[in-house]
Amino acid sequence: MRRPHLHIGILLYICVLIGGCAGRSAPAPVVLLNSQVSDGSEEYTKKTYKVQRGDTLYAVAWYTGNDYRDLAKYNQLSAPYTIFPGQVLNVTPPSNVATAPVIPKSKTNQSTAPTTSNVDKSFVDRPQPQAYRESEKVVNPKNVTTIKKPSQSVKRQTPTSFPDKVQEWEWPAEGKVVGTFSKSESGNKGIDIAGAKGSKVVAAADGKVVYSGSALRGYGNLVIIKHTDTFLSAYAYNDTILVKEREWVSAGQQIATMGDSGTNSVKLHFEVRYRGKSLDPMKYLPALK
Repeated sequence: MRRPHLHIGILLYICVLIGGCAGRSAPAPVVLLNSQVSDGSEEYTKKTYKVQRGDTLYAVAWYTGNDYRDLAKYNQLSAPYTIFPGQVLNVTPPSNVATAPVIPKSKTNQSTAPTTSNVDKSFVDRPQPQAYRESEKVVNPKNVTTIKKPSQSVKRQTPTSFPDKVQEWEWPAEGKVVGTFSKSESGNKGIDIAGAKGSKVVAAADGKVVYSGSALRGYGNLVIIKHTDTFLSAYAYNDTILVKEREWVSAGQQIATMGDSGTNSVKLHFEVRYRGKSLDPMKYLPALK
């Protein structure tokens, strides 16, 4: 005996699933199936990570605030960096792995790494007070904000270690802000800047390229730059990547061209993370005029 209502219910369920997939604008979350990493909403402070089904070394590195090559070294892994469910990975240097000390560029009164409550004040110099209100977090597509062309910094001598703090932040692309940061579990973990395909994508701060490729699902052609021992920034959906891993870059230096890899429109998806915790980039970038 047929049950029409059952078939209708199944059809509606499928339609909801399709609609949900079609409406996604932010990168799909990397598969991390348990509470060890809560999609970047909290700092990852544990010394180990238990691999879940669907994890990759690149994903574990990004969401714990590490360079994937460091994780490979800590765990004696070699390319293609295969990991298995149930495997326990060291995400901090084990006692038998020597690490070179980080020498600050200049003397500083900073002591230990900041807590979540004082990250903004103690580890990041903001160029000017940010004219950004809670009520402005949702951007009206008909009244989007236009970003001026990023300034080009003079390339400095290649550094040998990471600084103790970020000296300067710059806008990573020229265009319109069409997506803003959200603290919700499934929300946007950065900002989206729409622009012309092939336009410049630049480093938002001095740092070292720790990832360049397309292995992180949902981010397309991706560049990740490490700025200090605790701060990383990511540049997703690029058309062409112009820098290589382990290359030092300066704030304002071009690293890629804007594209639509991994998404349905031309834009740059930009994220800032502190120890794996997603931060609102608008609180670090210079105020818009």
